[in-house]
Amino acid sequence: MTASPTARPATTPAPTAPSRRRLGVPAVTFMIVAASAPLTVLAGGVTTTFAVTGVLGVPLSFLILGAALTIFAVGYAAMNRFVTNAGAFYAYIAQGLGRPLGVGSSIVALISYNAMQIGIYGIFGYTVSNLLSERLGISVPWYVPVFVCIAVVGVLGVNRVDLSAKVLGILVGLEFLVVIIYDVSSFAVAPEGVTGVAFEPSSLFVTGIGAVFAFGIAAFMGFESAAIYGEESKDPKRTVARATYTAVAIIALFYALSAWAMTVGIGPSQVVAAATEQGPNLIFGFLGDHVSMVISDIAQVLFVTSVFASLVSFHNAVARYFFSLGREGVLPAAMGRIGRRGGAPVVGSLTQTVIAVVVVIGFAIAGAGSPLGDLYPVITLFTWLTNTGAMGLVLLMALISLAVIGFFRRHPASLSSWSTMVAPIISFIALATIWVLILVNYTVLLGQAEPDASTFLLPAIVLVPGLVGVWWGFRLKRSNPRVYRQIGHGADDPEAQLDADVPADAS
Repeated sequence: MTASPTARPATTPAPTAPSRRRLGVPAVTFMIVAASAPLTVLAGGVTTTFAVTGVLGVPLSFLILGAALTIFAVGYAAMNRFVTNAGAFYAYIAQGLGRPLGVGSSIVALISYNAMQIGIYGIFGYTVSNLLSERLGISVPWYVPVFVCIAVVGVLGVNRVDLSAKVLGILVGLEFLVVIIYDVSSFAVAPEGVTGVAFEPSSLFVTGIGAVFAFGIAAFMGFESAAIYGEESKDPKRTVARATYTAVAIIALFYALSAWAMTVGIGPSQVVAAATEQGPNLIFGFLGDHVSMVISDIAQVLFVTSVFASLVSFHNAVARYFFSLGREGVLPAAMGRIGRRGGAPVVGSLTQTVIAVVVVIGFAIAGAGSPLGDLYPVITLFTWLTNTGAMGLVLLMALISLAVIGFFRRHPASLSSWSTMVAPIISFIALATIWVLILVNYTVLLGQAEPDASTFLLPAIVLVPGLVGVWWGFRLKRSNPRVYRQIGHGADDPEAQLDADVPADAS
């Protein structure tokens, strides 16, 4: 870290935003939904939730989580009308709860998004390696396709963000088509009839509900990333809010419907056993048996592209956090550099790529000769890091709920108390509860019979650096007031800009 940004010559000013405003509501929505990876959630997340928890009410849990996150989005969207910053979580918490806590949250966000992104490489490598072996008879270690994927994601990351949005739009559209085919065929087969037992409260509010919510919240991760693209949106005050609400509604309703279809297509009495035995292959096997092997094969390929789409989306989010922190001097100023042609945060993107390479190399070396065999990257890299990242992001969302209250107390605007007080309080209670449930059920999430060192080390990887970040923020207050003044504002004269952006009669 450095306490002050590198001065730029007045004659050659560098861009201070990551791109021209290229993104509309559909593009940002695709970026959000891509991060949650619809086919990956259904084939991997939903089947795992049924198998690990044994709880039938998974479809109902998606509706409840969707309602909670919609309430969170009320305050989140209200604050976005006055704070547009590629650092999103970091900027909101800095302006609502204070700059030191903002710096700490920025470290938590960086680690959490990196953990989510890099962890997903585990399931990507496992899936591609298996496909090559089964379909082409080519045997390659899991990390070989991962390194190829890192290179492709890195190329997209340093190019125009709307290029990534177009690629993700195509992939997500194909994912939805395959899942819809699965849903329709499930309702057509229905060996035990079309029953709504999975939506009954008695199917969810049983032992294991905490783990269901913990798994479920991970399926939504990425919905909050709309604000990250605020500086690249055509109309950030409207685009971000509309994209966030749209994404939450799509994710909640579509996942609830598809999880319900799984219970109907397999049968409520058999779905837990089938998910335990078959895992992600449950969907592909069902499509092969009841639709066609061609559709099943296409679905498996799209499962790979689904994971790829999620990797691109999270990579973009990490790159923009690096950019925001570099621009404001919290991290080295080089992080704030962007490409002059494509307008992407090039240094932030390259940094994330290097981190991914280093971590994957570490896991590849550690996994040599592992008794876990082919499942090693899934059980370790994927499970450990994605659950750790989800835990950190839920904590940040709970803090943002409080930040909304703090921000509007300092900068009154003529918005409803529902947006600035009531909804944030409700969302804080809901998200804080979910965060506690994640910690309490951490052994379940990691597939452990008993706690071991990783049970405590993984959360500490996120939380301890966050506390160090808070200390760093207080140190900047004393050692470099100029940089401290910029934290979370992204402007040369942040207070003046804020005053201009928050009129007292804003509506």
